[in-house]
Amino acid sequence: MTTPSNVPPLRCAKLTLGYDKTIIIDDLNLAIEPNQITVLVGGNGCGKSTLLKSLARLLKPSSGEILLYDQSLLEQSGKSVARKLAILPQGPTAPEGLTVEQLVRQGRYPHQNWLQSWTEQDEQLVQKALHDTNMQDFAARPIEALSGGQRQRAWIAMALAQDTEILLLDEPTTYLDLTHQIEILDLLFELNQTQNTTILMVLHDLNLACRYAQQMVAVKQGKIFCQGAPEDILNFDMVKSVFDMECHITQDPLFGTPMCIPFGKGRKLG
Repeated sequence: MTTPSNVPPLRCAKLTLGYDKTIIIDDLNLAIEPNQITVLVGGNGCGKSTLLKSLARLLKPSSGEILLYDQSLLEQSGKSVARKLAILPQGPTAPEGLTVEQLVRQGRYPHQNWLQSWTEQDEQLVQKALHDTNMQDFAARPIEALSGGQRQRAWIAMALAQDTEILLLDEPTTYLDLTHQIEILDLLFELNQTQNTTILMVLHDLNLACRYAQQMVAVKQGKIFCQGAPEDILNFDMVKSVFDMECHITQDPLFGTPMCIPFGKGRKLG
């Protein structure tokens, strides 16, 4: 699909989200920049994952609206949304015995209908997704037999096979060691750079967020505290306000991006 480059892929206005009577996100306004990596950061329970679920049409707003390419998200069909937007939730699970290739083929479901069965294009996109994630050698292996990093790559391959312009990921590096964290983030960065995929993800590691994000959105108590390029918004006051933590901000010696060095509250500086 081709969309105007100046149209925000996702935008929400006066958005309020919650569970039962508990408000998690309150009167929030946000526009996601097209063709960029945007990272949501903030303390536990601030509403990052709740916001991501709502943007993926998995949680209905209490009030306000969400626009997908300037059209109401809720007024579009599930399949229509899935052709434009893919989501990788935190800790996804697959049925026992499902192979990597079978999982990736599920990404083509939004493009199927009773008039159109599996096509050559579907097969090409599945194989491309396996190749782009370096999972072609694991295609016949059950998901439960994979390492954490391999499993995460398999789920990303399914999202890539969906062939959308927008990819949402909720803490894609959780439970992964540092090597696999970098592997996953490098893959997403390459996807953004080579295919102009708009990526919105939640990350806990501020330094990795600064390395990979063109835009950072800091969430505090269900509201946007600040947003912008990492070098413009990551500073002592922001970290203190959002995370209640004192720190020193310096420059990453490899990438030149901001790097946060926390002081901590227990151990004294030597």
